Amino acid sequence: MNSILKLIGREKELFTTDIQNKQQELNDIVSNSRFLVLGGAGSIGQAVSKEIFKRNPKKLHVVDISENNLAELVRDIRSSFGYINGDFQTFALDIGSTEYDALIKADGQFDYVLNLSALKHVRSEKDPYTLMRMIDVNIFNTDKTLEQSIKNGVEKYFCVSTDKAANPVSMMGASKRIMEMFLMRRSLEINISTARFANVAFSDGSLLHSFNQRLEKRQPIVAPNDIKRYFVTPQESGELCLMSCIFGENRDIFFPKLSERLHLISFADIAIKYLEQKGFEPVLCSSEDEARELVKTLSEQGKWPCLFTGSDTTGEKDFEEFFTESETLDLQRFNSLGIIKNDAVFNTDLLSEFEDTIRSMQASLAWDKKDIIELFFKMIPDFAHKETGKYLDEKM
Repeated sequence: MNSILKLIGREKELFTTDIQNKQQELNDIVSNSRFLVLGGAGSIGQAVSKEIFKRNPKKLHVVDISENNLAELVRDIRSSFGYINGDFQTFALDIGSTEYDALIKADGQFDYVLNLSALKHVRSEKDPYTLMRMIDVNIFNTDKTLEQSIKNGVEKYFCVSTDKAANPVSMMGASKRIMEMFLMRRSLEINISTARFANVAFSDGSLLHSFNQRLEKRQPIVAPNDIKRYFVTPQESGELCLMSCIFGENRDIFFPKLSERLHLISFADIAIKYLEQKGFEPVLCSSEDEARELVKTLSEQGKWPCLFTGSDTTGEKDFEEFFTESETLDLQRFNSLGIIKNDAVFNTDLLSEFEDTIRSMQASLAWDKKDIIELFFKMIPDFAHKETGKYLDEKM
């Protein structure tokens, strides 16, 4: 934990005071409750699952499409915490599948459902087919599992959102904003809460996580030098989600308060800190070819080639924000956690039109990205999306 904090330019954890103030209540509630964690083997899902497990729940079932990550979650939990008296099981299932529906029909009795599943990469919106899957995973699977939770009498449904849903510029961020609209519709039937937060440092599949792989594979480190982001640690992401799930009132969106502890830092700055922590001197290169060539010899000298460039790809946001000017905030309840308070505001006809249009596209097995973008603009009139024609998959 401390090494990650140093890399993202921090000395202290964000939520220590809030967790300590609520520790006994948190432990009491978790130890007397049944939990279902969806997408529980990703970085945030694993962090949430561990926060729940270590508080001895009556029941903890974890579902994820990745059997490899589920295996690692179990190994991690057994190695760190051991065993609990409660019912702990994992299931390698696709939430959108018939098999998952059968599982819920056979045993859908939970007090809390936490949905951490998502297509989170901006690069996943480059083609119409992966973009459609993003809609399925981020929006329709959420609504399906919400409906199942309502039928089974679940007390609370938590779903993770993203800071990129506030004034979105990417299709990924917009899909999460639309997901929030669907959550508001269901909030009339079940208590829901969510969280928007910063990038999770070294989360699975992230640019920072790839630094480890670049060193392991003896490849150059590449990062944008003009993009700054807020970062939380994996444990902080788990704490934020659990706090929102347990203590969030209906329709609350939790986010980390900005403070001297949470500040913007560029990917390039983290890359330099990372290499220095690993014992390498960063060497700046001017091209991909130069970086690929130098890595063959520099590593033997205790140096590592880096390529830091400006960002010009579709969907990148110049700055990060957790809320918009029009949203109502509660900044008093917690020390380091802010809350966006929401009324049940949604347009039933617009949500139905979105569902019908997407389902019609899927049934036809033919759709254009342009048609999906137009539909997103209809859902979010001030959507600031711009196609640059360039995507992250076209860069090293």
